[in-house]
Amino acid sequence: MSQQSIATKNRVVPLDKIRNVGIIAHIDSGKTTTTERILFYTGRTYKIGDIDEGTTQMDWMPQERERGITIVSAATTTFWKDMRINIIDTPGHVDFTAEVERSLRVLDGGVVIFDAEEGVQSQSETVWRQADKYKVPRICFINKMDKLGANFEATVKEIEERLGAKPAVMLYPIGIEHEFKGVVDLLTLKSLIWDKDPQGTQYSVSDDVPAEIKENVLRARAKLIEQIAEIDDSLLHKYLNNEELSLDELKKTLRKAVISYQLIPVFAGSSLRNKGVQPILDAIVDYLPSPSDLKEIKGINPKTEKEENRLLVNDEKFAALAFKIQLDPHVGKLTYTRIYSGVLESGSYIYNVNRNKQERVSRVLIMHANQREEIDKAFAGEIVALVGPKDTKTGDTLADQNFPILLEKISFPEPVISLAIEPKTKADQEKLSYTLQRLAEEDPTFKVKINHETGQTIMSGMGELHLEILVDRMRREMGMQVNVGKPQVAYKETITKLTEGEGKYIKQTGGHGQYGHCLINIEPLPRNSGFKFVNKIKGGAIPSEFIPPVEKGIIEAMEKGVLLGYPLTDLQATLYDGSYHDVDSSDIAFKIAGSMALQAAAKRAGLTLIEPIMKLEVTAPEKFMGVVIGDISSKRGKILGTEKRSRAVIIKAYVPLAEMSGYATVVRSLTEGRSFFYMEPSHYEEVPRNIIQAMLNK
Repeated sequence: MSQQSIATKNRVVPLDKIRNVGIIAHIDSGKTTTTERILFYTGRTYKIGDIDEGTTQMDWMPQERERGITIVSAATTTFWKDMRINIIDTPGHVDFTAEVERSLRVLDGGVVIFDAEEGVQSQSETVWRQADKYKVPRICFINKMDKLGANFEATVKEIEERLGAKPAVMLYPIGIEHEFKGVVDLLTLKSLIWDKDPQGTQYSVSDDVPAEIKENVLRARAKLIEQIAEIDDSLLHKYLNNEELSLDELKKTLRKAVISYQLIPVFAGSSLRNKGVQPILDAIVDYLPSPSDLKEIKGINPKTEKEENRLLVNDEKFAALAFKIQLDPHVGKLTYTRIYSGVLESGSYIYNVNRNKQERVSRVLIMHANQREEIDKAFAGEIVALVGPKDTKTGDTLADQNFPILLEKISFPEPVISLAIEPKTKADQEKLSYTLQRLAEEDPTFKVKINHETGQTIMSGMGELHLEILVDRMRREMGMQVNVGKPQVAYKETITKLTEGEGKYIKQTGGHGQYGHCLINIEPLPRNSGFKFVNKIKGGAIPSEFIPPVEKGIIEAMEKGVLLGYPLTDLQATLYDGSYHDVDSSDIAFKIAGSMALQAAAKRAGLTLIEPIMKLEVTAPEKFMGVVIGDISSKRGKILGTEKRSRAVIIKAYVPLAEMSGYATVVRSLTEGRSFFYMEPSHYEEVPRNIIQAMLNK
């Protein structure tokens, strides 16, 4: 079915023949390479794309091809054994974790890829936890079996121990490192060997299991049969009575176990060498759920506030989730949407439940990375891109206006790093705000704000690479030349004790004056609690219409900060008293009074700074362990432990982000360029007093 149009193929595929899957993993495990092989073997592309040559289909952005990394999740549709597979290839770099988060929210199943030498790495743990959060059934692929130091058994053990999963080994590798040539299918005891065709399209299947691994294969098969039998009582009964279990029974039971997160099938291969990819495609079809296996999706009816279910079928009322916005130079704004129930026709109107707005869908597209194909209808279970909706944002629910439903939103982490940005010419000032607004629409972890005191535009994101890519995109895609300041850490201010504050704003001018007066107390809340406002006004000391302005004033004062101009967080403000004037009181007066009360209270509440702490993992040759640990300690780091893996050692630590600027250069120079590191935001901690003092004295 080489590159034929999807629209020409019968698109009304039965629901049980659809698979919505994501390829997820740590950076450099081979996600994009595996996806490229899948597209080639399913006839979606004529030629295997190569990351090193920059010819991949899924990494289509110039920045992705230059750096050899995935930045945006790309969607594509292909067919295997009459099954329609919608695939999303997600980024592995922690700075783009939002892309993974939103993809997992709309997928029915996942293929998690591991590097056979590196085993379970940090980002693998992060994406695994994200998949757990959205209850995504998954299969594992241990890739790079041909790599020096590859260890299949050790990786399976790590999947069990570090991820708390229950792996069911489906294939046993034949050979390892440069001798890796194929696998034994443990259910059928057939050997699959890729040795004739360099592109891996042809492989030989035989009943002979190589003698040197036969004992291990039989042991692994016995364990697999036992694991599957334990899932089903009738199968277990047969197994205990030493009756033969048919292949069909085993597969059916295993499928049930995968969908209910009881077992995780594990496969092995080498995508780069074109070995072991076809069994993954078979496994996607055999074990991962279709929309009909998941049966229904839960949501809230916005009119009644009660929970409702929608069946995942075409003849149900329409419901869909917009999970990604992409700005396309040719067609404008693309809204990637997962259709859960009902049918969507191009040219029709849909209702955005979150924004309470009607939106027109002028076109419906099926995507293949950045190529597209227009269709006139999209059905339940499909992932499509819509052209037309103007106000729809990531995480919005789209539904039938007469039968609205609100699906669970997608949650994103807060940015931890920011930098000042300005246009090179004054004439570009307006263009800059438009450009930043467009990028913020696409990326929910990218935030922009104007510092009104300095007039600077501040952009914030998940890491230095994230901001670097965004600035690069501004230059290339939008022709925006900008000057960029040094990356700044996203500090926050907080309080340490309970205190009170009074805000009194009285202004007498000719005619109407201004009068606002309020008393509040503020108290610290646990980390990551944000802000809570409590109204305890009794007996109408302040009329109810002036209470929201007080809250607004407090929030505005918190955003400006009191100690060093960083936003205040983790506190509760309780409004308990105040007074008003029949004629002179106004919204603006109470807003100013609220702001004054917060500032007065905060100054006496033991103000302190908190800073983002990063979880750091450095992988380095053993002889450099001491130097790396010494350097981390000098950066106020806290060593959590070390772990040996093949010929390297992994040093784990918590380090303040403020100390990590330019760390890539530092760690490479300390280890003769022989190490790499991984860093992700962990939590906020109080900044030591001496550092706060130094910042105050600047």
